[in-house]
Amino acid sequence: MVDDDKSYLEYLSLGFEIAVGLFAPILIGLWLDLKWDLTPWLTLSGVAVGMLIFGGTLFRLIRNLNRKK
Repeated sequence: MVDDDKSYLEYLSLGFEIAVGLFAPILIGLWLDLKWDLTPWLTLSGVAVGMLIFGGTLFRLIRNLNRKK
């Protein structure tokens, strides 16, 4: 039962990390675009940064799964 709880929390934290890592740079870019009237350049930069963070998270997840096997 304890192992099930640990894996549940591990997947929950992974989902939270992916969501924040992807959407935070986009929202920050959108906010800065609206503040400085640079639409859409900082939002697009936020998308690129979010995708890089997502790629790094995915790479780390795959590496950790291969280590467990």
